[in-house]
Amino acid sequence: MANEGLPLDDLRVIEMGSLLAGPFCGQLLGDFGAEVIKVEDPKSGDPMRQWGREKPQGQSLWWPVVGRNKKSITVDMRTPEGQEIVRELVASADVLLENFRPGTLERWGLAPEDLWKVNPGLIVTRVTGYGQTGPYSSRAGFGSIGEAMGGIRHVTGDADRPPARAGVSLGDSLAATFATVGTLVALHNRTRTGKGQIVDSAIYEAVLAMMESLLPEWDLAGYERGRSGSTLPNVAPSNVYPTSDDEMILIAANQDTVFGRLTQAMGRPELASDPRYVSHGARGEHMEELDNLIAEWSVTLTADEVLEVMSVNGVPAGRIFRAKDMFSDEHFAAREAIVRLAHPILGEFPMQNVFPRLSETPGRVRAVGPELGQHNDEIYTKLLGFSEDKMSELKAAGII
Repeated sequence: MANEGLPLDDLRVIEMGSLLAGPFCGQLLGDFGAEVIKVEDPKSGDPMRQWGREKPQGQSLWWPVVGRNKKSITVDMRTPEGQEIVRELVASADVLLENFRPGTLERWGLAPEDLWKVNPGLIVTRVTGYGQTGPYSSRAGFGSIGEAMGGIRHVTGDADRPPARAGVSLGDSLAATFATVGTLVALHNRTRTGKGQIVDSAIYEAVLAMMESLLPEWDLAGYERGRSGSTLPNVAPSNVYPTSDDEMILIAANQDTVFGRLTQAMGRPELASDPRYVSHGARGEHMEELDNLIAEWSVTLTADEVLEVMSVNGVPAGRIFRAKDMFSDEHFAAREAIVRLAHPILGEFPMQNVFPRLSETPGRVRAVGPELGQHNDEIYTKLLGFSEDKMSELKAAGII
């Protein structure tokens, strides 16, 4: 799993914690070459090893993705011996990444202040539900709760139904993504100061950061965003529309010039100068009737015909992709958006490629998620210099 030549190949990350909010940050750093040493409990490891709806041959299809490009070692961090191993690991590390409940590292004698005595330049990246401070900080916080508190659940779904959720772990992934940004900023600052610091990424705040003008809309205008189904309030036309072959095509033509091109494509150029649709605000006020007009046109054409006429006229449009569509799409193929790697049991294993793309130093998926403790010998003997006798002693005691 060589990472030489990748842009972060000089970084060592010790990843602790489990599930998604922390480990996705480790995945992103590992994608660009960081050596990510994942520390797992010897008895069970990260629960992601068992998660997922489908388990061909008993194998999780989630773990190979979130565990990709990582090395796995086992340590019982609840023991003094395990805590000492962590101190030895961070001595040569650049980043310690964890998503335990606040106070857990401190209880183990691994508080950032203690670790900085070993390694003053260590970046300690902490991902939690509510952050390291504040009255809610000690509460258990999962991604779904952060999504609710951050505001996105209230605006997701249809107006006449309870709040819905996205079909992925949005809050966890957002917190991990912001944790990655914060980690890279902290590393850059370290090049100036030589000092480490804490990166505090809370799930609810990561979600809140995506909420556009939600706060001033309420505070300054008394407007509360609600659930609006497949549209955004007062943004039209931007919706899904039916076709003659029973598909749904998303058309986004809410900008004035783009709407003009849409009306030309529909053979209804007069709509662009109609007072009801002449401006962004007017179209928002008459969203429902405008959507009906577009649907009456789109349903006379097949999906391919709608997409073709939209492309010719420069109007953004597209299908609602499912996984099977991604595997057969020429654009996905041309950009290698999906890569295939060897899995020890399942054979060829597909997953999403590294993103974003860098022109000179692109990342690379080098290996699927490792077996539990797969890299114990490499890390303990080669990196930390443990003897065979010490390895045997630690294994017998259940420490590793």
